[in-house]
Amino acid sequence: MNKTMLAKAVRVTPATVAAYEKGQSEPSREVVDRLSEVLRFPSSFFFAELADSMPLDGASFRALSRMTASQRDAALAAGTLCIALNDWIEERFELPSSDVPDLDAGIIKPEGAAALVRGRWGLGEAPIQHVLHLLESHGVRVFSLAEECRDVDAFSFWHRDTPFMCLNTEKTAERSIFDAAHELGHLVLHRDHAAPRGRSEEREADAFASNFLMPASDVQAMAPRNPDLVALSKAKTRWRVSAAALNYRLHDLGITSDWHYRELAIEISRLGRHREVNPLPPEQSQILAKVLSALRTEGVSRQDIAKALHVHQSDFDALVAGLTFGAIEGGGTGSSAETAPLLKLV
Repeated sequence: MNKTMLAKAVRVTPATVAAYEKGQSEPSREVVDRLSEVLRFPSSFFFAELADSMPLDGASFRALSRMTASQRDAALAAGTLCIALNDWIEERFELPSSDVPDLDAGIIKPEGAAALVRGRWGLGEAPIQHVLHLLESHGVRVFSLAEECRDVDAFSFWHRDTPFMCLNTEKTAERSIFDAAHELGHLVLHRDHAAPRGRSEEREADAFASNFLMPASDVQAMAPRNPDLVALSKAKTRWRVSAAALNYRLHDLGITSDWHYRELAIEISRLGRHREVNPLPPEQSQILAKVLSALRTEGVSRQDIAKALHVHQSDFDALVAGLTFGAIEGGGTGSSAETAPLLKLV
């Protein structure tokens, strides 16, 4: 919705809307009510204390040059809501502090960065059983992308020395896991890079993710030689990646030939980007599940949280959609969050 469309909907002129945005004039109570209805935000939102905005030059947007201004601004707004929700949670819970290293991609290669993070986090060469739990335990704040931002894909950013990550939870579990590792690569390697980030940064983040999820020594020891699609789809569950990602990794390590890689890639492409043979279940946020469970025990509902953030409940639900069982269903009594609540998260 542009200014002209908004002005028509609330029965004022486009110049008046521009004056509202610039702080040159304030709307009447009647206009505020119409703005609230048209824009689907509570009227309190327009008078609330502003949360820290997510800076454009700190976000890991992919293909920023191909994004429309509305897509970019929607994603920036979603990131700002993530900051506001995280601040609200941190006022009530002790969350893990960040243990994500800040490395320079110009000095260390993605392969070395992935090995360094694995060593620092005590992972060795073993596969990672739950990437989201691992990220959260090391201080990464993970949220879901709102529906309006689905075309933006995953993105990440730093805010006050805390790493944030927004994931598209409507993807396959395998692609979401790789996206999370890709964004970790950006957080580790490109913290000080100004946007827009180009293809070289995207390749570095992909290389980091591939090495982080599929360490060379483990893949060389455990991966099948010259696999067909069935064997590849069975083997991928060890590293919790897509068949396409494992196929690329096998070729990158010289385990399969150019011809074998291409033949498997053709078979995989026939399935489409939204299908996987032998699919994995989606990963869930441990922190959000515990926080929501503890709050429910104290009588704090999702609607109460949304009201505190000055947004509608649907906007709050969008930040946790797909990351917690039962977080947005019915009365909010999901099965996985019904464990004994812990008020101190470690």
